[in-house]
Amino acid sequence: MNITVVGGAGHVGLPLSIALADVSEKIRLTILDINQEVLDKINQGTMPFLEKGAEEKLKNIINRNLFTSVNSNVLTQSDVIIIVIGTPVDEHLNPLFSVFNKLLEQLLPYLKSDQTIILRSTLYPGTSQKVFNLFHEKYKINIHVAYCPERIAEGKAMEELYSLPQIISGFSEKALTIAKEVFGLLTNDIIELSPMEAELAKLFTNSWRYIQFATANQFYMLAEEKGLDFYKIYHAVTHNYPRANGFPKAGFSAGPCLFKDTMQLSAFSNNQFFLGHSAMLINEGLPYFVVQQIKKRYDISKMTVGILGMSFKGESDDNRSSLSYKLKKILEIEAGNVICTDEYVFDTQLKPLEEVLMNSDLLILGAPHKKYREISTNKIVIDIWKWMDSLGC
Repeated sequence: MNITVVGGAGHVGLPLSIALADVSEKIRLTILDINQEVLDKINQGTMPFLEKGAEEKLKNIINRNLFTSVNSNVLTQSDVIIIVIGTPVDEHLNPLFSVFNKLLEQLLPYLKSDQTIILRSTLYPGTSQKVFNLFHEKYKINIHVAYCPERIAEGKAMEELYSLPQIISGFSEKALTIAKEVFGLLTNDIIELSPMEAELAKLFTNSWRYIQFATANQFYMLAEEKGLDFYKIYHAVTHNYPRANGFPKAGFSAGPCLFKDTMQLSAFSNNQFFLGHSAMLINEGLPYFVVQQIKKRYDISKMTVGILGMSFKGESDDNRSSLSYKLKKILEIEAGNVICTDEYVFDTQLKPLEEVLMNSDLLILGAPHKKYREISTNKIVIDIWKWMDSLGC
């Protein structure tokens, strides 16, 4: 089978490409991407971002049965084309199908009848139907269309691609058969849905997580407002109590998917998804709440505040939609000075950890990287994650 992954050098496409090429030498897989600099790294067997266990597999398969290209001509030889370009949202948080439309028009000259296109990223409900209609009604080409949403957590792809059930859907028996064949290489646990059911399953999953985090963050703010220790209460609620197993800890809840997908679900419900909007207000409001609580105890207008961790979660180099940057913007107004560091994120404005520790009067944990547990300092530390237990808040 000849497979091309369009947009395959990113956080969704590259782990999937590695996993598929690694599991079967009968697959010739090509990563098609416009970023030549990133492709050069991949060709050297180097991961362009953090993904545990991926680089070792990449080194074994690159230029063996895994290849890269910036030339769309590779599509002409493909049996299966996996597209990992998702539906973005505009400044009003409405989905933008125009991005997908433009991509399909770019790909069209290289496509041929009886190929299978698998849409992999998060889609606004009805997008896969629209793609199918474009091929069969406007472009008059018999392309088999499937939708198989990605479900992995960043950093755990090399584990979860093989262990989690794969959801598949399609607009024909051929599309379903090919989808089963492709993802059946990774797992035998396959769940079939209709395309719109699969689209909603993906949005429900991310919105559910976002709402869970918002619940924890709301409880955290309620406790803090009353001068109570949220984590003492949290321990009492969750200790040996199975009905509280889904209760997460408080923390900055962001990243490239959860907020965006919750807003897509809201748009789909004609902005009647009030629970999603409430979750957005809580999660996006947490950085402001933290700063206001700090101001009750310290005059930060004359202090240098250091932020430890700028990625959207711990042990990640992905800073997309990270609330640490929102925290930074608020502190730039409220504090005397703000300096930031991160163990993994490349940003020329970030400072080395030692410099931030030395020059800060107060530290805020933005992303709970493991290295921060090793810090020894007499500075004030604000830790809403309850990560740096030895230092406290």
